[in-house]
Amino acid sequence: MFQVRDATNERWRQLQGCLPSVTTRFTVIYRIASAANLIEERAKSIAVEQSVEMPLGAIDDDFVLANIVGTVEDIRDVGGGTFDVSVALSVASTGFEAGQLLNMVFGNSSIHDDVTLQDLIIPAELSAKFTGPRYGVEGLRTRVGAARRALTCSALKPIGMTPERLAALAGKLALGGLDYLKDDHGLADQARAPFAKRVKAVSAAVRAAGQDTGKFTHYLPSVTGNLDALRQQVRIARDHGLDTVLVAPMVIGLASFQTLVRENADMAFIAHPAMAGASRIAPAALYGRLFRMLGADGVIFPNAGGRFGYSQETCRAIATAAASPWSGVKASIPVPAGGMKLATIAPALSFYGADAMLLIGGDLLAARETMTGQAKEFQAAVEAFRYL
Repeated sequence: MFQVRDATNERWRQLQGCLPSVTTRFTVIYRIASAANLIEERAKSIAVEQSVEMPLGAIDDDFVLANIVGTVEDIRDVGGGTFDVSVALSVASTGFEAGQLLNMVFGNSSIHDDVTLQDLIIPAELSAKFTGPRYGVEGLRTRVGAARRALTCSALKPIGMTPERLAALAGKLALGGLDYLKDDHGLADQARAPFAKRVKAVSAAVRAAGQDTGKFTHYLPSVTGNLDALRQQVRIARDHGLDTVLVAPMVIGLASFQTLVRENADMAFIAHPAMAGASRIAPAALYGRLFRMLGADGVIFPNAGGRFGYSQETCRAIATAAASPWSGVKASIPVPAGGMKLATIAPALSFYGADAMLLIGGDLLAARETMTGQAKEFQAAVEAFRYL
């Protein structure tokens, strides 16, 4: 890493003015804490750090100077001693690979504790190289035969239960007619409930409940581990008739997530936010831009007022980024979770609208003997809500 002292190298400035750029650029917005009199140099420093990571005076390649070195497009004072700095980086530098993309936009600068990756403005040349959601909002609705309404989901937990007990729990929730039912993200391939045994037992229980009710809940097993394990687990899920899985992109790695999505066109992927808070990437940029572009059909995030600290403003930004129009990229469905309550279904639907999936876990599980009835009420409330 190199702290730039002079990002105004004379030859670089001359080339910027006289040589046409032959590579497309994309814009990365960093939120930087800085004194006003230092922000310009700080911005130039970040632009160089995230592109060539060396003194500009040491570069003797005119192509690199004209096309690869990052450029500061804009500096905006957002108050409180912070600034939003827009930096243009070369699309080609990403190699169109998820890990390298993250490296180029925030690799070294993530080590600076005064810098947050706030947003990305991604051109079609870059987004087209990634899969994006194959199913997204409409595809997930179609899978459960839903009209234009929000979807429902619950979770299987806690870790430590046997496959048989998890299956019994799944059966009760599925009898309530929920659209989706996911593993807790902490369920992996533990000895107490190995992945293959758990998926076999839970999928059978959910299928049996569907035969009783005529409404088939879609079960999402949590896939984890290295790429070989992930591939095997997706195959096991498919062998049991499943078409959607849960994955935590920041835990397994963005490159592995990108590979899974590319290799499994028949599968939908719901992204879990585990480890996302350690990244210092603004939630809307991470869930609504990066996860969506890499292929997340749905993005789970902590709802405001739950056991995490997201504000309504942050939740609104995530939902907007996940589902807003993006040329060539389908919408991901926002999945607010983390302490959602049965008593607040109507306010949540008013806030998020029809293009969302409400995930209520603990509040349903706490119902115990009345769990199936509470699940039915949850489903009925979502189906009966009058969407604008």
